[in-house]
Amino acid sequence: MYYVSTRDNHVKMTAAQAIAQGLSRDGGLLTPCEIPKLTEEALGSMVGMSYQQRAVAIMKLFLEEFTTEELESFANRAYERFDDPRVAPIREVDSATQCLELWHGPTSAFKDMALQMLPYLLSASLVKTEEEKTVCILVATSGDTGKAALEGFRDVERTKILVFYPKDGVSSIQGLQMQTQEGENVGVCAVYGNFDDAQTGVKLIFSDEQLRKNLEERGFFLSSANSINWGRVLPQLVYYVSAYCDLLKAGRIKLGEPMNVCVPTGNFGNILAAFYAKEMGVPVGKLICASNNNNVLTDFIRTGVYDRNRTFYTTMSPSMDILVSSNLERLLYTLAGQDDALVKSYMESLNRDGRYEIRGDLKEQLGDLFYAGFCDDAQTQTVIREMWESHGYLIDPHTAVAFDVLQQYRQETGDDRVTLVVSTASPFKFCDSVLGALGVSHFAVGTAILEQLTALTGETAPAPLAGLKNKTVRFNDSVSKSQMTDVVLDMLK
Repeated sequence: MYYVSTRDNHVKMTAAQAIAQGLSRDGGLLTPCEIPKLTEEALGSMVGMSYQQRAVAIMKLFLEEFTTEELESFANRAYERFDDPRVAPIREVDSATQCLELWHGPTSAFKDMALQMLPYLLSASLVKTEEEKTVCILVATSGDTGKAALEGFRDVERTKILVFYPKDGVSSIQGLQMQTQEGENVGVCAVYGNFDDAQTGVKLIFSDEQLRKNLEERGFFLSSANSINWGRVLPQLVYYVSAYCDLLKAGRIKLGEPMNVCVPTGNFGNILAAFYAKEMGVPVGKLICASNNNNVLTDFIRTGVYDRNRTFYTTMSPSMDILVSSNLERLLYTLAGQDDALVKSYMESLNRDGRYEIRGDLKEQLGDLFYAGFCDDAQTQTVIREMWESHGYLIDPHTAVAFDVLQQYRQETGDDRVTLVVSTASPFKFCDSVLGALGVSHFAVGTAILEQLTALTGETAPAPLAGLKNKTVRFNDSVSKSQMTDVVLDMLK
C-alpha cells in the first residue's frame, strides 16, 4: 500500500517512508491510497483476541512491508506499561452509554495509545528506508501529546525530540509532566501564545528548505510525532475496532449492529480515526464531534465553513483549545474522492484568509456522517459534578464535554443507540477544574493537589502522576514563535 500527499497525490511513499518523514514536503498530510476493508466475519474473529493481537491484525493491513512478527513485538512492548491489562477498558455508565477509557498508559492520557507504539514504528522505518541520519522529532502540543511523545521517545537510539507547548495553555500538572521529563535526547520549550502559534511554528520549520539543508549537513532530518504523522493515526484506529469487539463480547451489541461514537477533539485526529474505522467496515453510526468554547469544528460541521478568524479561548479543557484542526485535511481528501487540487485550494485559502467553504456535496456528506456540539466551562463543571454524584464516576473536563454534547445530540435527535464516549485523560491531570466542579474553592499547591482530590473522592491518582512530586524541573525556557527555529538549531548543535 502506498501513501500520498493530500495536496499532491503524485507524491507516493511506502508506509515506512511516510512514517519516517511524517509530513509531506508540500505541507500535505501523508494518507493511505485506500482504506482496507474488514468483513463482518473478520471483525467477529477478533472478539476473542487481546488488545495487542487486535492491534497487529489491524495495523498489518496498512503496513505491508512490516512483518507480523515485528508488529507483535511492537504491540507487546508498547502496551506493557499500561495499568490495566485490557489496555483500553470500557466502563458502563448505563446500558446505552459506554465509556472508553484511553488514559491507562504511562502519561495518563489517550495520546499514549499511539505514542507508545510510534517509536517502534519509526525506528523500524528508519532501518527499512536505510536512513543513516538521526531523526529530530518536533512536536507542538496542547497538553497531552507532548508528554506522551517525550515518554515514548525517551532515550530511543538515533532520535532526538523537542516539544513546544503554549506557555499558559496547559494545566499545571501537564506542564510539570513535561518540565520534569527525563532522558538525554529530549527538549522542552514553552511558546508565548496559544497552541495554534506553536503548531504554526512547527509547520513553518518543516517547510523551511534552508533549515532542512542545514540540519542535513549536521546529520539530522526532521519528523513529527503529532497526528499529522500517519504513524500516530493508525494506532488510534485500533482502539475503535477493539472497543466494538469488547461491546460484542460483553453482549452490549450484536454483530453488525452499529454503535455511535462521541469524541472530544480539537485537532480532529481522534475522531478521524473513528471515521477510518467506519470506512473499514466497523459498524459505526453517528460520529459525534464534541468541542469546548473554541467551537470552530462545531461551526464547520454545521455550516461547511471553516473560519479560524474568531476569539481564542483558554478553557479548562486545554487539549481542545485549538482553532486550526490539522487532520480535517485527511477527511476532506477522502470525502472529495482524493481530489488533491481541491484540498490544496482549501488549505491555501485557510493559510491566506483564515477560512474556506467546502462545496455542497461535501457539506451533505459531512452532515450525514457527523453531529457537532460544544460545551462551555460552566457546563463542563456541572457535568463533572453530576457524573460524580449520579454515577460515582470521576471524569476529566474533556470527557465531560463529550458527555454534555452526547446529551445535546440525544435530546435533539431522540437517538438512543448504544454510544461509545471516548474518555481522553485521567481527571487527576486537571485537579483544579475537577475540584472546583465538586465545590472546592481553595486548592493545594503543586503536586499536593493530587492528594487533595484523593482525599475528597477516595479515588487514587495514577502512579505516574503521583510520582511527579519527586521529580526535578529541567526545562523552564519560553520563547516567541519567531525564536522556535533557534531552539531547534541550539538543540542540534
